[in-house]
Amino acid sequence: MSPSALDTPELRETEASRLAKKIWARYELNPEMARIMIGIAGIPGSGKSTLAAQVTAGVNAIYTERKAGQFDAGNAFAVDLPMDGFHLSRAQLAAMPNAAEAIHRRGAAFTFDGEGFLQLVQRLREPLDAGSSIVYAPGFDHAVKDPVADEIPILPTSRVLIFEGNYLALDREPWRSAAGLMDELWFIDVDREVARERLVKRHVLTGVTADEASARHRIASTDFLNADDIMENRLPVQEIVRGDS
Repeated sequence: MSPSALDTPELRETEASRLAKKIWARYELNPEMARIMIGIAGIPGSGKSTLAAQVTAGVNAIYTERKAGQFDAGNAFAVDLPMDGFHLSRAQLAAMPNAAEAIHRRGAAFTFDGEGFLQLVQRLREPLDAGSSIVYAPGFDHAVKDPVADEIPILPTSRVLIFEGNYLALDREPWRSAAGLMDELWFIDVDREVARERLVKRHVLTGVTADEASARHRIASTDFLNADDIMENRLPVQEIVRGDS
């Protein structure tokens, strides 16, 4: 399918609004005790987190308007769930047989707890009932650069879950099985030079690298190797969204 236009902040907001309305329309046709689960994938620096946050906010705004209620962020109808919390910890990477490579390639598919992610998706895919309890997803502490267990609560009242991460459309197990449990997969298509410049700024700002030169080396030797894997092994998706804004 042809990519959706997303080349300016205004278009991005409009596109996010369209996608939010699409989710709401699907929700209205969904069984009462079932969730809508969307997976947003893309290469590093493509804008997955931004789109997920905007669509989530859009769905919650529709919910508030249609239900004539005040949106409560602590009891969110729609929740975005980054897969950052499924990074293997630095200690786990250091214990791997190929520790040096694993540490350098952190962010590659093999440096994530894919099985843990699949188990979370399977649990969230189960039908809701009166006895359904809160499910917790891991988060990520960027200050210490490690995952944090049970940081993100997902309440039974959260009926729309928007997952985002590099490998959500990867045609390799266990990612393939997790993708098969989503109602839709979306992919953000972005020019590599746009992604590169975003990653340079991000790596320096978050302390992943000391300076821009080191950031560019890391991108070439790690991030864009991951990007090749993501692009070459992508599952079919229902939406392709431009992320060049």
